[in-house]
This record gives sequence, C-alpha cells and structure tokens, in this order.
Amino acid sequence: MTKITFPDRFLWGVSTAAYQIEGAWNEDGRGESIWDRFAHTPGRIQDGSTGDVACDHYHRWPEDVAIMRALGIPGYRFSVAWPRIVPAGRGLVNQKGLDFYNRLVDGLLQAGITPLLTLYHWDLPQSLQDEGGWTARETATAFATFADVVSRSLGDRVKHWVTHNEPWCTSLLSHQIGLHAPGWQDWPAALTVAHHVLLSHGLAVERLRSNAPGAEVGIALNFDPAWPASPSAADYHAARRHEGYFSRWFLDPLYGRRYPADMVEYYIQEGYLPQGLAFVQEGDLETIAAHTDFLGVNYYTRRVLRDTAAPDNLPQTVFAAPASEHTAMGWEVHPESFYRLLNRLHFEYLVPKLIITENGCSYLDHPDENGRVADGRRIRYLSDHLIAVHRAIQNGVPVAGYFQWSLMDNFEWALGYTQRFGIVYVDYVTQKRYLKDSAYWYRDLIARNGLEQYKSDG
Repeated sequence: MTKITFPDRFLWGVSTAAYQIEGAWNEDGRGESIWDRFAHTPGRIQDGSTGDVACDHYHRWPEDVAIMRALGIPGYRFSVAWPRIVPAGRGLVNQKGLDFYNRLVDGLLQAGITPLLTLYHWDLPQSLQDEGGWTARETATAFATFADVVSRSLGDRVKHWVTHNEPWCTSLLSHQIGLHAPGWQDWPAALTVAHHVLLSHGLAVERLRSNAPGAEVGIALNFDPAWPASPSAADYHAARRHEGYFSRWFLDPLYGRRYPADMVEYYIQEGYLPQGLAFVQEGDLETIAAHTDFLGVNYYTRRVLRDTAAPDNLPQTVFAAPASEHTAMGWEVHPESFYRLLNRLHFEYLVPKLIITENGCSYLDHPDENGRVADGRRIRYLSDHLIAVHRAIQNGVPVAGYFQWSLMDNFEWALGYTQRFGIVYVDYVTQKRYLKDSAYWYRDLIARNGLEQYKSDG
C-alpha cells in the first residue's frame, strides 16, 4: 500500500461515553439516569447486565489517560453524565460530579491530550423522564441550563464541544423502535423528541459560545447511508425515504432547510404526525439552525434498500458483502459508503468542517496465553475506512479529525457486554486492560500521521 499522509494539525483521537465506561452509578451524589432504570429492568439488556460498574473509569481514569498518553493519542472525546452533575436534571448542582470532570480534563491536558466534550450521550436524569423526558419542551430548557453549568466550569480549558450524540438514537431508536431507554414505541412521541433535542442543541450553542469563547461547537449525527438495491424507481424511493428518516430529518433543520417536505407529508399520511408539526413554535427553526463550527460524523455501515412490495421492480443489482465481511454486530464492512457520505455532507450541505467522531467495529478477539489480542480484522477495517477519509480529503472535503470508536471495550447499551469495539481489551471481572494489536497499529499511524502497507494475521 502506498503511504498516504493526512493534513497537518489533523486531530487523531478515540471516543467513549459516560454510561458505557464510568460505572460508579450511585456514588458521590450521582442521580439515577434513564439508562440505570432501563438496564435494571428485566429483559431490556441482552445479557442481563448493567452499567453499574462497566469499565470502572470513574475510579480508574488516571490509568486510562496514561494508556492514551503511552499510545501518543492526541485527542479524547468523552461525554459527561448529566445526572452526575445535576442529579435531578435541573436545580441543585452536584459539585463532586463537576470535580470529577475537572480532574479528568486537567489530567488530559497534563498528558498533552485535547479534550472533546460531549454534553449528552443518552443518559437523561430519570427525574426529568418522570416529567415526560424529551417529549416535554421544558427538557430542552433544562438541557441549555445544564450546558451552561458545565461550560462555566470547564469552558476555560475545553475548546471542542459536542452538544448531542446521535439525536436519531435519542428519538427514533429510543421512542419509536424502543430498543434504547426509555424503551417507548410511539411514533408521534419520537418525532416530538427529535424536535426538542434539536431545539436544545440550538439553545445550548448560545450558552457554550458565551462561556467558552473561541471554542468550536458542533453536534454529532450517526449515518446509515442507503443504497437502492436496483435502479428501479421503487428502490430509489425506498432508499430516499430511509435517508429522510435516518439523516435528512436532522440535517435539514440543522442547516437551515427546515424539516424535509417529503418526510413531513409521509409522516402525516401514515398517522405519525397526527397534529402535523404542532410542536414547532415561532423561532424554533432559527434556533435549531444556529451556526456551528463542525459536524461530528458517526459511521459504521450502510443499508441496501429493496422495495419488496413493488410488483414490477427490477432485478437487484446491489448486494451486501458476504457474511465474512460483516463485523460481530452483523454490520457490513463498506468503506465506499463512508467516502460517499463525507462528500455528500460537504458538497450538498456545505458543512464547513467535518470531524469523524465515531468509526470502528466490534470483533470478539480475546487475549491469548501471552496476553496478546490479535485483532487484525479491526486493523483492516480501520485502515480501509481511513483510506476512504483520505480520498474525501483529496476531493476538498474538510475533514479535520478522526476519533476511533472506542478506546476500550465497554457496555454496549441494549447488547450489554456481548460486543467489543475497543482497541483496548477490558477484562470486566478483574478490570485489567490489554492493549490489542490495533492499539499499537493506531499508535504507529498517529506517529507518522498516515498509513503504510500493513500486515495482519486476523
């Protein structure tokens, strides 16, 4: 493989999320979150586990920072737990919670690691959920106040902020499909939630700009690019509808285009918006479209859409890769979709800067008798996707950073501990960390700011 080099000042990093790694779920004044309640409800988590301990990062963060420093990782994206800082969601601030994140940020900076802070990665305080959660407009206001509290404390040192991680998951996955907390299956509620989350983003941007002058502010969306299975009109419309459901419903209002008309019409026809866009109040769309400095891009796989109800559909011409080219999650490995997505975001939406806030894969490799974790499949996945990123940059797409998901194996939401996305293996019984082959590979890639021909035995 010919060596490829990334731009100067390209920010390499790794990502985590509070509930997935911190543990200490009821220590030092932390309140209950919707994920605490959800995980403790029988039948909700695949392996019956919880995030009560997870990776015990709350107590072991110095070790985890030391691992990043030893690997030469320049950036760390993490989230703060709302109920750890404001246990009831609004009102009394828990100073011990703020102190933890102050120590973490100071430790990162002392290690030469740039913090990228995500305010919301799904752990809504349960007390707010008891009042309606994100279906209540007041939750958007509470989030803006939370953003104010955190940025007043950390804004002098944190210069990269993400308001929300994956609003699609907060709204549709959690309130329409019901796979994530709070586990609802209610279309109108899900679409109301989506609006209030976007509104809270816009409200928070103003607070962050005030309290962290000069900082960069963005939001992270997840993408599931849709490919029509054939050139037929039926498959094309199926793919476009999926894009509308998964990404355009969020991208369009964020970039000043309002909610996509085709999806509004579809949702009304299907009865998913029985009162239309009644939840949109005057000024909301302007608030949602607040100027941001970057868009966080989370990408893992694509979707091939087939309209099986169309009797005269054309033969399928686009096929998913064979099972051998799927991750342990069952997700197809398809870096070409990543390349096309990055181009589309910049050239269609004129996004001024993109940061890859999540990209990675789950494989269930374990330590051998010598403690080595040979995860060559992960190395191949990451390498191929970074080649796609580099191709996009060559086209003029302003990708400014890449944060691999994840630093360490962790609690994978409704799947519990059945999946492993980390470049660091975690033994959940002993909490011992093992650096996988991919961790050393990533260390070397960062050191040379580029890719060379690689070998793997996975």
